[in-house]
Amino acid sequence: MTAVKRKVKVCVVSDVHLGFVGCKAKELNKYLKSIEPEILIINGDLIDIWQFRSYYFPKSHTKVLQRIFKFISEGVRVYYLTGNHDEMLRRYSGLNLGNLELEDKLVLELDGKKHWFFHGDIFDVSMRGSRLLAKLGTIGYELLILINKLVNFFLELFGREKSSFSQKVKAATKRGVKKLHDYAVTGAEIGAENGYQVVANGHSHIPEIKEIETANGNVLYLNSGDWVENMTALEYNDGNWKLVWFKDLKFPETWLSVEEGDLP
Repeated sequence: MTAVKRKVKVCVVSDVHLGFVGCKAKELNKYLKSIEPEILIINGDLIDIWQFRSYYFPKSHTKVLQRIFKFISEGVRVYYLTGNHDEMLRRYSGLNLGNLELEDKLVLELDGKKHWFFHGDIFDVSMRGSRLLAKLGTIGYELLILINKLVNFFLELFGREKSSFSQKVKAATKRGVKKLHDYAVTGAEIGAENGYQVVANGHSHIPEIKEIETANGNVLYLNSGDWVENMTALEYNDGNWKLVWFKDLKFPETWLSVEEGDLP
């Protein structure tokens, strides 16, 4: 018996980082399998070209790409917006292949409100300052994720709750928290200046939905989070945005695992 999929008008995912050891591709594939979107927006960093290794691209990562192409073949409108980790694709911005569009940013009007989607790395001071420093930071992040996975293995083994090192580092750094706040406010202010009521980013890996007051009016700020730690997505239905966490979803027990399963 086929499981009933949830109908979603617009789904937004970002910061998947396929090709990176920390990517939760199995979970993302399972999530995408559970929905029936009209529009899928990939808001940057689908493939982590910075961390790409020719010897590391597991079957589960390939299956995510296969599922996206399955959506396209079924008539789903897919917008691939470029991020900093897949920035080399920006030279092909404007490419249109049927139901697939490759862009740097996207403007959609949904239920009378103008939405502005873009990855958000243009507001990141570290990205504008030195790409080398940003890449070194990424290498450090990869190492932190690997150590975290090892620690969580032993925590689970002894029945303890998992821990996120990177989130604790961010929470312990006041300057980092302020930077993330400024990042969201900057996007909202520029959005309001240009007449957008909703601004949607990725990049920061901090999933959130919040109203931000600006000199040009209030803006709804959205961030779709990531599929390395948080495993979150944004869904739009009936005029409302919702932040969806993979950990809160329930899936049919009859479903096969990503490694064993088919695409439907």
